[in-house]
Amino acid sequence: MGCTREDGEVLIQQNFTSNLPSPFSTISFPEDNSYSEERWELGKKLFYDNVLSIDSTLSCASCHKSELSFSDNVSLSKGVKDRDGVRNAPSLANIGYHPYFTREGGVPTLEQQVLVPLQEHNEFDFNIVLAGERIAQDSMYVAMSQKAYNRMPDYYVITRALANFERSLISDNSYFDQYHFDAQTDALSNSQKRGMALFYSEKTNCYKCHVGPNFTDYSFENNGLYKDYSDEGRRRLTEEETDDGRFKVASLRNVEVTGPYMHDGSLRTLAEVIEHYNSGGKNHENKSELIQPLNLTQQEKDELLAFLLSLTDNEFLTNNQFKE
Repeated sequence: MGCTREDGEVLIQQNFTSNLPSPFSTISFPEDNSYSEERWELGKKLFYDNVLSIDSTLSCASCHKSELSFSDNVSLSKGVKDRDGVRNAPSLANIGYHPYFTREGGVPTLEQQVLVPLQEHNEFDFNIVLAGERIAQDSMYVAMSQKAYNRMPDYYVITRALANFERSLISDNSYFDQYHFDAQTDALSNSQKRGMALFYSEKTNCYKCHVGPNFTDYSFENNGLYKDYSDEGRRRLTEEETDDGRFKVASLRNVEVTGPYMHDGSLRTLAEVIEHYNSGGKNHENKSELIQPLNLTQQEKDELLAFLLSLTDNEFLTNNQFKE
């Protein structure tokens, strides 16, 4: 199937439709943390409460804003006592589908991931046991905890309730979804359709890493952002040189609003991101072999950008159910 410009010039002569994703599967909840309205309500309350930071100044929502697909709009979010964060805050949209967590993949469950920002010195700088003792002094939390988990508020309740809420953050109604899954042929503009063909082509190979309905294969890749990385990435976990500068491939869901981009927020705009990949990146011994100069024309770059904007799910971004 060819994709053509309005003037009839063939843009891509190949069948890219076989690369398009299948629909989302059902979110899987752990046996000890199955979904319930009571658990969800408790998790949401904790997500927006400053009570989990050592000085009660920050909440999860401070760095994961609903209108930004539960990401932040700064390179590095500030932690307690105005401390600089060490990595760009990722989007939490569809986080329940991720097989592991943190940018180096060192945390196996969403429940355990909750502990990372809570205990990180540059984020909440608190202790999960002390956080449990603090919220146990609040009669409302006690009542909600007993109703949701049949126990007093503690480390178990905090981690499970937050994970329960976060698994509900499902974004699946972008313009792309309406076009591809719901067969609304007018959901994408002609420019976006050409950008989609380019995205799923062998010319760019974008879909090789940004695959599936969540636009990530969850692998760990070095994309040639730097010749020398100050952040070791996955090497921090494995201590293997071959993992230096490798980070989990980010989801592109709602990518229009999740900038700045990359693990350190060093690229401000999507146009800069496209230019980075178009250049082929910088030389690094671990750089993915898929990162090569693309030699895109300005029109192709514009069309690729237009397609990325079609991944925006405005219904999700404005859903009052997820707001405080």
